[in-house]
Amino acid sequence: MATRPDDLRARLEDRADLLEATRLRYRALKGVLESFFWKDRIRNHFELLREVATAQPEVDATLAALRRRVEAEAWPSDAAPVRLMHEVERLRDAVERAAERRLSSSSPDEDVEAVPATLGARLLRLETEVLDAAPLLGGRVWAQAVELLPRNLPELRAACAAGEVFERVFKRPVTEGAPAFSDDEARELARALPLGAAALVALWERLERYDSRGRVKDFLQRRMRRAPTRVARSGPELLLHAAFWHDVARVRVRAVLEAELAPVVPREAELPALLSWRAALSEDPALRLSGRSVFTEGRAGLVETAAALAALSRERPRGAWNEEVAWARLEQAAQRARAEEGPEAEALRDALRLFVMLRGQARTPARLFSPEHAKPAGGDVARNGDLVALVQAARHAALRQGG
Repeated sequence: MATRPDDLRARLEDRADLLEATRLRYRALKGVLESFFWKDRIRNHFELLREVATAQPEVDATLAALRRRVEAEAWPSDAAPVRLMHEVERLRDAVERAAERRLSSSSPDEDVEAVPATLGARLLRLETEVLDAAPLLGGRVWAQAVELLPRNLPELRAACAAGEVFERVFKRPVTEGAPAFSDDEARELARALPLGAAALVALWERLERYDSRGRVKDFLQRRMRRAPTRVARSGPELLLHAAFWHDVARVRVRAVLEAELAPVVPREAELPALLSWRAALSEDPALRLSGRSVFTEGRAGLVETAAALAALSRERPRGAWNEEVAWARLEQAAQRARAEEGPEAEALRDALRLFVMLRGQARTPARLFSPEHAKPAGGDVARNGDLVALVQAARHAALRQGG
């Protein structure tokens, strides 16, 4: 008994939708490539060209699997899925021939072996050659930006994905005393910051490459600090939206970490790792900051020391055991940063000296205390000691104050 065409189509599942969408794209792209002013038309259809190139591996795999199934199950040649398969294959071959011909005409001296083997790679090469062939057409900078930034650029999609995270976290009103973001949001920010930064660098480099006069890049960079006021639809609008929220996220994250790690100032490359470590501390307070990637061992110890000292300065741990553990962690971090030198290390030593002085004066009656005669608890150790000695002096001063 013959299988009905509707049953055959149902057995294709979502692959029928893919092939039908591909058929429409192939038809449109074939018309673009075969037109007389094909370079001008490609400039207006970079998104279509990239859609075909991006989907091509999946389309090829779907056609190959469908052909095997048709032959194995002896589907009738007049069935709608079979006719769809044949038409898509015919259009694919036509697009492939047209793309190869246009590559040859735009680069007549091109080595045949250097021509990409797959249709998707050929289409992306064609985009590059069209952009390299001549200066941008038209006098309007915005139109040139739309031409250079098709919405389906992978880098633009990555920048927008990161921008969505930044907007969701930082667009809400700031409540005084409330944390700027939760631990889960900190983990999201740690992933989104390097993704967004790399994507934006790639997009600016694309503009530099294809706009030799730099008009488009300068125009967009002057506008990127304006808060978006409407839904982004075109490629330049998406770039401006992503760049604005990326800058907001960098500034807000840096402000939070600087407040928590003062006097140590976090560096740009350290922000993602610090966010991940900060979020993980809520589950494992003893977690050490990894020194294998952006941090040296001494730098990681310096950051840990600053964070532990800030926590002890804000609030005394409850219970003798918790207090001993907190001071032990601070001393371990100081041991790790013992050899670290520089302005931040000295500033951290000054913060410890101030901690010792303030805690040491807490037991001195006000009538007997004068600033000019103040001597830090611990004497010469507090004045001249290294980081570990200063931590020990601070611990003794705090414990003596607590009685």
